[in-house]
Amino acid sequence: MNSAGPDAPDAGEPSAVAGYGGAVTLVEGSTFCLSDRLGDVEPGTSYGLFYRDARVLSRWELRLDGQRPEPLLVSSPEAFTARFILRRPPWAGAADSTVLIVRDRLVADGLRETVTVENLGRETTALDLRLQVDADFADLFAVKEGRSGSARAEMIVAEEELLLNDRSDRTRGLAVSSSETPVVLPGSLSWRVVVPAGGSWRTEIVAQPTVGNQPMHSPVRAGEHYEASEPSRKIAAWRDTTTSITAAHPLLAWVLARTESDLGALQIRDDARGGRPFVAAGAPWFMTLFGRDSLLTAWMALPLDVGLALGTLQQLAEMQGQRVDARTEEEPGRIMHEMRRGPASGQSLGETYYGTVDATPLFVMLLAQAHRWGADADAVRALLPAADAALAWIADHGDRDGDGFVEYRRATDRGLSNQGWKDSFDGINDAAGRLPEPPIALCEVQGYAYAALLARADLADDFGDPATANRLRDRAADLRTKFTEAFWLPDRGWFAVALDAKKRRVDALTSNIGHCLWSGIVTDEHAATVIGKLAAADMDSGFGLRTLSSTMGAYNPMSYHNGSVWPHDTAIAVAGLLRYRHLPGALDLATHLGEGLLDAAGAFGGRLPELFCGFPRSRFSAPVPYPTSCSPQAWASAAPLLLVRSFLGLDPDVPHHTLTVLPHLPARWGRLELTELRLGGTVVDLAVEGDRVTATNIPDDWRLITH
Repeated sequence: MNSAGPDAPDAGEPSAVAGYGGAVTLVEGSTFCLSDRLGDVEPGTSYGLFYRDARVLSRWELRLDGQRPEPLLVSSPEAFTARFILRRPPWAGAADSTVLIVRDRLVADGLRETVTVENLGRETTALDLRLQVDADFADLFAVKEGRSGSARAEMIVAEEELLLNDRSDRTRGLAVSSSETPVVLPGSLSWRVVVPAGGSWRTEIVAQPTVGNQPMHSPVRAGEHYEASEPSRKIAAWRDTTTSITAAHPLLAWVLARTESDLGALQIRDDARGGRPFVAAGAPWFMTLFGRDSLLTAWMALPLDVGLALGTLQQLAEMQGQRVDARTEEEPGRIMHEMRRGPASGQSLGETYYGTVDATPLFVMLLAQAHRWGADADAVRALLPAADAALAWIADHGDRDGDGFVEYRRATDRGLSNQGWKDSFDGINDAAGRLPEPPIALCEVQGYAYAALLARADLADDFGDPATANRLRDRAADLRTKFTEAFWLPDRGWFAVALDAKKRRVDALTSNIGHCLWSGIVTDEHAATVIGKLAAADMDSGFGLRTLSSTMGAYNPMSYHNGSVWPHDTAIAVAGLLRYRHLPGALDLATHLGEGLLDAAGAFGGRLPELFCGFPRSRFSAPVPYPTSCSPQAWASAAPLLLVRSFLGLDPDVPHHTLTVLPHLPARWGRLELTELRLGGTVVDLAVEGDRVTATNIPDDWRLITH
């Protein structure tokens, strides 16, 4: 994520969301809403409704007779909808309340809320209902960093609607209307309600963003249940085309269901290009295309849908760097880091920022995977020039000093000081906790570059270019040798996390070496030692792998990157361990880490957050939340899919009509079924229990490998 230090104006670790422990996040595409557990958006907090990277609602508070209702329950059956169940506070001297309030909220290109008041008493009740509304139209980053300032809305009462317009940008606005006629005043809608005994009263309130004084596409139809809404229809259509993954283990089944829902809600479709899908990085602060995050999420989601990978690749290829621009850090062939559309998007780092060192090799890696999983061959072929431009960037701009390694150093003081996945300003440090001098060559990025060379070699073979394939494999072999020589710490038994400007080994023990296992750049000899280091208590929290060993100088279990647990990071390490499952301890550690991560998901309501604190499980029986963690967050949501794929040993090769399934499922998982797994034009059903594999609908000209 974008999380550098204070020297980068558009960066910084996520700021605290007020009352985060009770926050409710709803997301659909690039629109999201943060509220408290009453459903309220209080002014002066980071809550709000966000549309196109701007906060279009900064206040949305419901009051009953001037009082806050009391919360009873919040449920969220899908990522884009929630039900807030409340009651009117009891009268003075009374123990119970007879008035129930239900707020049914749905988020799409705006917000619809149905407020229902039920009278459970024996006599008619009268009450005053008031909704207080305001907007500041602040840029998402300004809200994130707590510098959004005062409200900027111009309020107009027009034909029983409340219109809010951005004073600084007249093209942005919001229209608020109700199905039951309200008394509309600047800043509020109110109703005088009389509800008979046993009766109810209801109104539907719609907050609709406007651009250029024109309302955007309406998210819902009046009276429509959320299951019939456009977001529900969209996710249902996606589910109809994706693999159904079912598990006998109740916890795993619950987590996979939440994964599917969240990934569907985080999808953004480019309607200008035929509805091409890609996935936003995560709510609340990263509801946009991110190079690294979107690529890794699409990789993890391949067992569900190869179309997400192809859409992500096509979107990123169109935005691939073409020129050198120090402000945005664009360079020819470089894959972008993030895209923004808010009011301040043109300031500082620009609307599209390229300051990432790993998205470019990950692009090439995913392209080859998409081809193996059955993406349209013509579409893959059309992306080969983008892959070649990416490899050219790796060899040229990526290798700043010609030593064969990919390094980064920000081009201006506005950019991210660290440009790998641990991109906080202090995310890379040595064993004593000191920060290295850039340019910095990260260990996992060399692994990605190695895997990218092999991936492009495989594509060259498949598209009839064996000479290129051989040349790229030779380059990969040379890089593997150089990497081992430069990064291995023989006296420590692990790989340096990085090389600094003087090619000194940055010697901290980190989870980054798990990514090196995943890429395959590690030799068996060194992998055997690395497995032991990852299995030790200083790295294994019991709920997942720590980002930094507890024996290191910068260790802090409550930090963003220096001792916390990131689910995607642990899942990648598990995938790496299973790559080396022939080595002692690899399978046992993979199983242990996977089980711990699944238990953590259960503790977080079936939804893995972006990260959580790295305290040992022996100290706290449940994972300790990181207060500003994104949730839902794309690669955390997709991490269970990578676990499933890795433990299944699932590796299709559609161009060569081969399906490999080499299962090593954790014992408590029981039976796993993949129904309608689409592999190109072939649809396969798989059932796995223990080491038994049952496959149906495999064509006669395909080969199934199970041992």
